[in-house]
Amino acid sequence: MPQTASRFEIGLLYLIGVVQGLALVSFPAASAILVSPAGFALSGTQYGAMFIPQVVLAIFAAAFGSSLSRRLGLRGVLLLGLCGNVLSMALLAASALLIGSPSAFIVLCLATATLGLGFGFTTMTLNTLVQGFAAPRPDSAMLALNGLIGLGTALAPLLIALFTWLGMWWALPALMSLLLAVLLLATLRAPLKLPYDATSGSQGLPGRFWVYAAAVLLYGIVETLSGNWAALYLSTQRQVSPENAAFALTAFWVMLTLGRILFAVLARALPVRLVYLGLPLLLALAFQLVARAESAQAGIAAFALVGLACSAILPLSLSFAGKEFPAQMASMLGALIAFYQLGYGIAAFGGGPLVDKVGLQYSSVFALGSLAALALGAVAFWVARRGAEPMAGRSRS
Repeated sequence: MPQTASRFEIGLLYLIGVVQGLALVSFPAASAILVSPAGFALSGTQYGAMFIPQVVLAIFAAAFGSSLSRRLGLRGVLLLGLCGNVLSMALLAASALLIGSPSAFIVLCLATATLGLGFGFTTMTLNTLVQGFAAPRPDSAMLALNGLIGLGTALAPLLIALFTWLGMWWALPALMSLLLAVLLLATLRAPLKLPYDATSGSQGLPGRFWVYAAAVLLYGIVETLSGNWAALYLSTQRQVSPENAAFALTAFWVMLTLGRILFAVLARALPVRLVYLGLPLLLALAFQLVARAESAQAGIAAFALVGLACSAILPLSLSFAGKEFPAQMASMLGALIAFYQLGYGIAAFGGGPLVDKVGLQYSSVFALGSLAALALGAVAFWVARRGAEPMAGRSRS
């Protein structure tokens, strides 16, 4: 990182990334509680529909965050994101008081809606600030940031399982709301100002934006397919214990995180374009293994491989886009985060109707994930063809 950012600022951004990952996966990690007859007793369709407000508002926040940052600054938009996350975790904790009431589903939807705002604003600004501070070698920094976000996502299932075992699952979102409030106060003290204006690009998005948009949309589908449905697949269709199903979900997020950290360390030695092209092919194979997993051990191993295959795709997509179009970095990254959320929404909601209405088994849904992975591989080829090297240098102000 260049000297324009203090250690406090960089550490703060990375810590926010970890907590944002925790918040994002809190709802899927609590899926057993949400669908259990002893818990909220949501149907598969209700569980999927719960994520619709999150997706809609995350797309809104990510798409319009760059425009808003021209008025409030990147730090101002980040503060809005943290406020959304605080409210979301507080609502999730409070929903425990409404178990058995029809209003519980409404509160859960409000919680996911505010999480969508928080995630959209926060990830747009985090990626823009980290990539800007890391110029001219952003690949490692972007992989590191998204690796730390992945660390949070990996911790969420374990922490939910721990607090559930203690009989107080709601304590995790309650503690997270307090931690997010502390981070919000710390952000008020941090300048978080780039050495150039990343929000000044006034021209429309370039034609190649749609190639990157297709890549992150498909990535959102394949990541969310595992992140939101892994535990339900193993526990309901394969009769794996809830604990082992949680371990499989944790294995997915842990390997996704470790993969990002590994590729961040090796970014200068590895040909990142070849990594970017090879991971979707590995992902297609991993989904076939998931669909055929019959035991807890096979499920854990298969989802771990899916996590590794997913690891570097999103951060490299964002890094390539930022390098190719530096003058439009904030608007480009914001729009791409919106498309990632659109893919998230397709997989988060689509899985329920495919199982409940169409009658597919979860294993068949994961087998279809291989087709999405192969489509992602084709788009990745088009991205890597011209997108791995910067075009024009950044203007400094």
